[in-house]
Amino acid sequence: MKLSDARVVIEGLIFASEAPVSAQEIAAITELDVSVVESLVEEIREQHAQGALMIRNVGGGYQMVTKPGLAPWIEKLGRPVVSAPLSAASTETLAIIAYQQPVTKAEIEQIRGVRSDSAINNLLDRELICELGRKAGPGRPILYGVTEKFFEHFGLRSTDELPLKGITEWK
Repeated sequence: MKLSDARVVIEGLIFASEAPVSAQEIAAITELDVSVVESLVEEIREQHAQGALMIRNVGGGYQMVTKPGLAPWIEKLGRPVVSAPLSAASTETLAIIAYQQPVTKAEIEQIRGVRSDSAINNLLDRELICELGRKAGPGRPILYGVTEKFFEHFGLRSTDELPLKGITEWK
């Protein structure tokens, strides 16, 4: 496959994918080296620099999205760009899970100082968190962590990109 053809195919794959698609997935489909795929994605990004679309690297893959500045016009189409915001309790709970994962409900509640059932259920419903398994010990409580949708929603590649990632203790 010629590189010009590969660039078009890669752009189409990123555009058509409902979820972020990784360089490894694209390489497997196109039978190109991952380094070639990554290079071509950068060329596509540059190509879109002045247009309405952009490719963002999120959740371990690439996703084509409209530029944030277009949100007011896109909302007029009746397709809201942002869903209802998270409540303060859900945001606080999500932050604890993101920084402390894997973490149990009891550990979340110990940090927050209040019950967190509703916030956890809201985050599970929005698929921003998931059950990672169970902790060894009495009662074998459920362990929670963030999902790929969390990374997509916040435009992050990993938890290493969280602000103040070096925090080890909550005060």
